Amino acid sequence: MEKNNPVVADLGNIGRVYKMGTTEVRALDGIDVSFKAGEYWAIMGSSGSGKSTLLNILGCIDRPTFGNYVVNGYNVNDLNDDELSQLRGRELGFIFQSFNLIPQLNMLENILVPVFYQDNPRPDAEERAYMLAERLGLADRLDHRPVELSGGQQQRVAIARALINDPPILLADEATGNLDTQTTGEILELFDELHEEGKTILLVTHEAEVGAHAERVMWLRDGKVDRVVENHTVEAGS
Repeated sequence: MEKNNPVVADLGNIGRVYKMGTTEVRALDGIDVSFKAGEYWAIMGSSGSGKSTLLNILGCIDRPTFGNYVVNGYNVNDLNDDELSQLRGRELGFIFQSFNLIPQLNMLENILVPVFYQDNPRPDAEERAYMLAERLGLADRLDHRPVELSGGQQQRVAIARALINDPPILLADEATGNLDTQTTGEILELFDELHEEGKTILLVTHEAEVGAHAERVMWLRDGKVDRVVENHTVEAGS
């Protein structure tokens, strides 16, 4: 069913071109798609189809070569690096396959990292960090460093870090790729809960079972949108 919620991320003719000597590689080529508040999308496709490049642009980690990307009314093309950093921390939460935790920091400090980059950090950030840790089963691990935790625990810390500023949009790049089956199921249940609470979730995955959790699946092929599936059915290997 089509949602009447506002658009929170709008991509207009987005392209990303990489130059390798005299050769140009079009990782993305004319992506037109809008994501509405509270939607749950999976982005799928074969290796090299442009999935991670698209997510990096959605997460304002990379900029498009051409086209317009608007996040909650802010055109990314119009923002300088400092403004882009503020937007990223305020509107977007990014969850990586490799966790990307800082090894020298304990878990509480890792969760709080995004707060330090905001000009106007939320005053209840530490209280919120403890709340998120409790919810994610990390309350007794906050003084531990990443090396002392399992992969599943590290991913939970990464999710808490992505949620600390309460962004409306969560981006996940193969977030279950390094996890065992049981932990993958637990993380996906958490994503389902966050979706029910109103978060917009954009999830890159190559696994049909993971993509099946989304409301809508966008398939990429050669940097273009190949098709969109809206019926919860994802065809493995398609």
